[in-house]
Parts: sequence; structure tokens; C-alpha cells
Amino acid sequence: MFYYISGTLAHLTPTTAVVDAGGVGYKMTISQNTFESLPRSTDGAPVKAKLYTYLSVREDGIELYGFAGEAELSSFKMLLGVSGVGPKAAISILSLLTPEKFALAVCTDDKKTISKASGIGPKTAARIILELQDKLLKETPPDKAEQSISVAITTKGTSTGKLSEAQDALMVLGYSRSEAMTALGGVDISGMEVEDIIRTALKKLMK
Repeated sequence: MFYYISGTLAHLTPTTAVVDAGGVGYKMTISQNTFESLPRSTDGAPVKAKLYTYLSVREDGIELYGFAGEAELSSFKMLLGVSGVGPKAAISILSLLTPEKFALAVCTDDKKTISKASGIGPKTAARIILELQDKLLKETPPDKAEQSISVAITTKGTSTGKLSEAQDALMVLGYSRSEAMTALGGVDISGMEVEDIIRTALKKLMK
């Protein structure tokens, strides 16, 4: 019904934004990330805001959701497509993670990070990854995905040498670079030998 709403930011809290557009105040539920990205008035003067919207129509009511960018709106819609995930759960995840970090967590099988969101348990996090991983991997440009996954791997305090060896071995076995990096991205290799890393990654790849 609404693609975006642009106007004066009349009211703002960490969970709600009201935009006055043409004399009508549109109340929208927002994520923490959208809240932090919205402009603030330094001198009390009115500030302009533009929020991309999603209108949720349910048996228990109608609610308008607002997002600072189209990427967050897209992530929200993806989450709503996962069985058992409603608007509140989706907003909870996007309050914890930016769209980029959410995509990275899904692509690297990082259930622990997703389940840190309020109201999201390990089973729901696993279901989100199961239903969205292939979709996100296809939509993310290969070079960007590989760069992001590499960063995620190295920030876990793992050994780059072991990961490189394991990745090369998986590619020799016929897997693509992206497949190898995705499989390795969800593995905590602390204290593991290269052979064990390869076996763990292969188990994931053959599921």
C-alpha cells in the first residue's frame, strides 16, 4: 500500500517513529538499527525523514513497519517468509543485526549470533538459516560474499594457515571457492587439525 513515507519526524523512540506527511501522522514500528540511523535535531528545528514501509495485516490488527533503507526492508520480508517467524521476531533480529551482518550470519551458518536476538531460540535460528541460506548466497555477489566470509572467519581468532589448507583441499575435491568458504565459515577450528577441519566441512557440504 505504501512504498515509503517521507515527511517531518514528529516523534521518535527506540521502537517507534511518527512521520508527519501532509498533516497525517504515520506511526511506524522500527528496529534499533533504523532508530540509530534516523536524523536528530540539534537546535529543536523540525527534521525530515524517509522510511520504507511494510504494512502488516493480521487477525489481531494492522501495523505499519518503517525502515531506514531498502536493504533492511528486504531482509524483513525475507524473514517473514520463514515458517514461524512473524514481524516482531523479524524486527528483533534486525534490531540486533544490520542487513549485511544478518546475511553474513545466515551464509556462515552462525546460529549463535542470530539466536542472540530477543525471542529467537536456537531452533528458530537454525530454521532461518535452513530456509534463507541458499537464497542469500545466490543474491550476494561472489566477491562480496567471499570477502565477508573471510572476515568472519579471521575474526574468530582462527589460524589462517589451517583455513587456507582446508579450503585448498576442498577445492581439489571439486567444490567451488564459495562452497568451501561457506562450509568453513561455520566451523570453530580452535585446537583442530587440518584433517579434522576438512572432515567437518565435508559433513556440512554433503548434507
